Amino acid sequence: MRATVKVGTSTEPASGGGPTSADPWSRLGNRVAALAGWRRHALAAALGAIATAALPPAHAVPVLIPAFVGLVWLLGGARRPRGAFAAGWWFGFGYHVVGLYWVSFALLTDAARFAWMIPFAVAGLSAVMAVFIGLATLLTRFAGRGGVGGVLVFAAMWTAFEWVKSWALTGFPWNLMATAWVFSDGMIQATAVAGAYGLGLLTVAAAAMPAALAETGAGARRRAAAAVAVAWLAVGLVWAGGAVRLGDAGDDPVPGVRLRLVQPNIPQVLKWQPELRQAHVARQLALSTAPPGGAAPGPTHVIWAESAVPFVLALDSRQRALIGAATPAGGVTITGAPRTTPRGEAPFRVWNSLHAVDERGDIVATYDKAHLVPFGEYVPFRGLIDMAKVTAGGTDFSRGPGRVTLSLPGLPPVSPLICYEIIFPGRVADPANRPSWLLNLTNDGWYGLTAGPYQHFAAARLRAVEEGLPLVRVANTGISAVVDAYGRVVAELGLGREGVVDSDLPRPRPRATPYGRLGDWVVVLLVLVVGGAGRLWPPTRR
Repeated sequence: MRATVKVGTSTEPASGGGPTSADPWSRLGNRVAALAGWRRHALAAALGAIATAALPPAHAVPVLIPAFVGLVWLLGGARRPRGAFAAGWWFGFGYHVVGLYWVSFALLTDAARFAWMIPFAVAGLSAVMAVFIGLATLLTRFAGRGGVGGVLVFAAMWTAFEWVKSWALTGFPWNLMATAWVFSDGMIQATAVAGAYGLGLLTVAAAAMPAALAETGAGARRRAAAAVAVAWLAVGLVWAGGAVRLGDAGDDPVPGVRLRLVQPNIPQVLKWQPELRQAHVARQLALSTAPPGGAAPGPTHVIWAESAVPFVLALDSRQRALIGAATPAGGVTITGAPRTTPRGEAPFRVWNSLHAVDERGDIVATYDKAHLVPFGEYVPFRGLIDMAKVTAGGTDFSRGPGRVTLSLPGLPPVSPLICYEIIFPGRVADPANRPSWLLNLTNDGWYGLTAGPYQHFAAARLRAVEEGLPLVRVANTGISAVVDAYGRVVAELGLGREGVVDSDLPRPRPRATPYGRLGDWVVVLLVLVVGGAGRLWPPTRR
């Protein structure tokens, strides 16, 4: 009996010792590829939803194998280009709906005004993000390769569109596949060379490669088995290389610097209540001046979260004096606060800003957030869309000038980043004036005790490894932490807790990492090499 299985875009006759239609793996691949209509779409969406279990905080990485194997099989059964796009789009829709469910919690902070938007926000955002995965599967189909070659092309296209997603439509590189590995300090060391995109490419290729085992024919099966072994061996070697790198990592801190991270855990629904604003500041002042535990030294610098001061600090000398009085001598208190144009100046503008306040109550440095959240901090196409932004106030925020390196009293040069500015690979430090550390102020209180803050923190840790720079992250409700230049958590205060983190400041790596120097050129090279290898891989015979 001569049996064939159509997985990917090609088949090969079975021969001596090769699998036949009786082979369970081949039969399963055939059944998945043959699905049509709503069953096909439902399975694709379910596989995407399953894949989210690999993301923070669960990190169930093995679920990526059935998720991506199933998607490759569905792609192999697509008869037309639109079917290939649909397989990826439905997978992406399930992946993003489940992975981004926490977006809805931001709209519940003012439910009377915004709760009606929840299905549109979650489903709409997921539908747009799914287009990138649909385009990845569409281009994979056009490459015309099944088996191992098809998996390599698919992994390259997935990576290419993860990168496109980082800048298209203002950019939203959330839940890159590499974040699945943040539980392992060893695995994420690879991002210092290949970035999060490179680690994601390896992850997708290794998870999807068993799909090629459904190809019939002894030769095709042997090549597929070898490819699976190589892909999984590569994962093991990346972990081993990371472990070796960590073994050589130093942990000497910056001398003379002791940071205090203040996490007041103020619920977002209360944060901007007029009668509570002064009490919120008072709570943070008390935390800032509390004595350190045991025999630990007191802080030299204090850091508050994004918009921790619910007043226009630059125009409020009283608030600045209060903060100055709580600031350690010779140091600064760094805090988030809104900033506006001076009174009477037109046009009126607002910025989401970071200020450094010294012990005299003077602002010695300011940074304005440059990468704003659509509909959260401004409404795109304001002239065409008549709706309020989710954050307080009726005026859209203005953009700052972009990446800068600040020099602050008693501290090494720092790259300030507000909220989700930290999630963009290759865009967290000024390459012309390399900082010594990254500072991320954020307010994840919008999202409650959901997966969102864990995902955000995981992305931030990858930036530290990519750049070889320590990261200090201060969040209103958590997670606040100090992370060294290898992505290891030095000190942390968990989600939903009130308190402080007292920690030394880790040193940066002495030289920029390969990814820190080359940036997205690494992504282009990886996509070309892996995609080209997939195109050149010998196709199975029909």
